[in-house]
Amino acid sequence: MRTGRPLIAAAALATVTAGAAYLFGPGAKETPAATASTGESATKTASSAQVKTACTADARYPKRQLRGVWIATVKNIDWPSRTGLPVAKQQAEYVKLLDAAVKRRFNAVFVQVRPASDALYKSSIEPWTQYLTGTAGKDPGWDPLPFLIDEAHKRGLEFHAWFNPYRAAYDADTAKLPAGHPARQHPGWTVKYDGRLYYNPGLPQVREHVTKVVTDVVRRYDIDGVHFDDYFYPYPGGGGAFNDAAAFTKYGDGAKLADWRRDNVNKLIAQVDVAVHAVKNHVKFGVSPFGIWRNKSDDPTGSSTSGMSAYDAIYADARHWIKSGTVDYIMPQLYWSRGFRLADYRALVPWWNNEVKGTGVDLYIGQALYRVGTTDDKAWTKPGELAAHLTFNRDYERIDGDVFFSAAQLLSNPLSAIDRLAKDHYSRPALLPLIKDRGGVAPAKPAGAKAAGGVVSWNASQGARSYAVYQVPKSGQDCRSTDARNLVAIVTSPTFTTKTPGTYLVTSLDRLQNESEPAKVTVSPA
Repeated sequence: MRTGRPLIAAAALATVTAGAAYLFGPGAKETPAATASTGESATKTASSAQVKTACTADARYPKRQLRGVWIATVKNIDWPSRTGLPVAKQQAEYVKLLDAAVKRRFNAVFVQVRPASDALYKSSIEPWTQYLTGTAGKDPGWDPLPFLIDEAHKRGLEFHAWFNPYRAAYDADTAKLPAGHPARQHPGWTVKYDGRLYYNPGLPQVREHVTKVVTDVVRRYDIDGVHFDDYFYPYPGGGGAFNDAAAFTKYGDGAKLADWRRDNVNKLIAQVDVAVHAVKNHVKFGVSPFGIWRNKSDDPTGSSTSGMSAYDAIYADARHWIKSGTVDYIMPQLYWSRGFRLADYRALVPWWNNEVKGTGVDLYIGQALYRVGTTDDKAWTKPGELAAHLTFNRDYERIDGDVFFSAAQLLSNPLSAIDRLAKDHYSRPALLPLIKDRGGVAPAKPAGAKAAGGVVSWNASQGARSYAVYQVPKSGQDCRSTDARNLVAIVTSPTFTTKTPGTYLVTSLDRLQNESEPAKVTVSPA
């Protein structure tokens, strides 16, 4: 159970990571990395067996594991590939991304629906995004979000709506914004910094606006999660000081500036957390912060790193969100290789693993798929570096999955690294991790299960979004509660075509993938 729920750098690394690459969202970084080490890790102990069993968990086949990919819309990074495409072409491109994810047995997508105080959906609060038509505020002639959600759900993919909370516009010239844009209607909400426009996190009105935008989407669309990326106060750039002095004078209440800024972000996270779950309790809420909370040189409880600190540079205190229980999950962006001197992946994973201990907050790792094949360092020229990250993770039982930036590389498959990762780590499907506070109830087990000509079918169970199909080995040992070694498919309709005869078990899954007891069916040889 999540605890404490409220009511409601080294200069070199800092310079490199705070530049133009940070404009785009998770993963769009240009951080150098060092040669990877060759150490691999052993297995981790299963922690969630539902029934007593003689099976010993096999870490290669976790029963529950988040496997996600970010789909960035800002600057047309992933989707759509360019502005002004016909609707049918936009739809075809999106489906191609989803099919690439399903092929590798992914189970979630994180789609950017609000890049910069704009909307990838029909909104009465903010204008249409420019990344659909090329013109901010222009109606694309359709509402993409129902399609994006439905196509994900058809394929058994959870759909998380990804929002950037504070970015108001990429151009600081408000005259270029659509007439109804909130930044034009409320210029006092904004701060110009480094050529861009930001909402001031210190203003209660801004927090109310962001919360209103998020809850509007939660209320009107069938999303599974709300996701914030790593952009809070702006990354340090060439813009001098972030001019929030007036707000600090009005609302600072004697605090130090840095503490006040962190508290402003904390207040927004807590406010959104409460609001989202008040509208729909099953919707998950989490954040993917910059991978370094603080360095040990600045705080003895920090990580053994020497890069930019999210706590000090952008006022993002992920530890606070974890300990106060204002997020369902935390997803640090660990975009550095094993052995990278300033921010070693092998130092950061155990640090984050320890942070969530005893909190009930899930931990997923943001992975730098986009770095594979880059030539500025040796580690990412090796096709096995990314897969080795997941192997390393097996030693840390509180890591419940990974999300990859970004979807375009699912198609380009640099160095065949994503295929290798899928072969080594995603050879079986996986159910989604369960977050207790989000509730849900396992549907009734499938009724009327039968087999005919190798096709297993059953009656749809009320409340089931999908079904898990297991094949019992010839030994008869049922290990479905221990790991996924016998899990052959997760399907969204009440039928499955088997490849071999034998005994099969079918369970019902609700939208959160609470699992029913199994129905048994025997497929006879042809």
